[in-house]
Amino acid sequence: MTAILLPIEIRYLWRWGVELAGHPMALVGIVLVMAVLMSVGLPGSLCFWLIAPFHAPLLSVSVLLVGSVAGSMGAYRFGKGLGDTWKPGYLARQVLNLLSKRSDFLTQCAVRILPGFPHAFVNLAGGVLGLPLLVFCCAAIVGLGVKWTVYANAVHGMVSARQAEQAMDFFTLLPLVILALLLALGGLAKRWFLGQSKVDSLPPG
Repeated sequence: MTAILLPIEIRYLWRWGVELAGHPMALVGIVLVMAVLMSVGLPGSLCFWLIAPFHAPLLSVSVLLVGSVAGSMGAYRFGKGLGDTWKPGYLARQVLNLLSKRSDFLTQCAVRILPGFPHAFVNLAGGVLGLPLLVFCCAAIVGLGVKWTVYANAVHGMVSARQAEQAMDFFTLLPLVILALLLALGGLAKRWFLGQSKVDSLPPG
């Protein structure tokens, strides 16, 4: 599963990140790549490892948020163009059914925050279903903002722990604890969300 989600080894991403961190235009390029990848339904998570370990969390979150929200909007437009021609697989069909039943702001925020939730399908489904653009955009900003904040602080804390004597500092470990809890609860919540959407799609009686 790791090879599918992260097909390039961390050590190579680390080396590229170190090299790119010194170039002022590197972040702009990474944002553009992330936006393009997500716009066509591809994961932009690789870009996270080129940003978060090498920059302060505030800058990392800002850059990741710009790239991922731009990618979400691009995928929304792409999904809107697909319309009824999109033939989703099993998982994508569950996401599509979930958002067709529950597309309110809080639900959209929740699926954005959940680790492992298929964001590419959320973005495409938003366009296919024609969800209100303002709500879709605001939910992407809030949900992805929360998620990137936890992830960026966790990774920055791990990197700093190698270079400082405060490796066991509470504020260094706190993001890791939050991330661990999110990962543990994310799978359960994902199964519940998609399970509910499957139940709702069954014919009565």
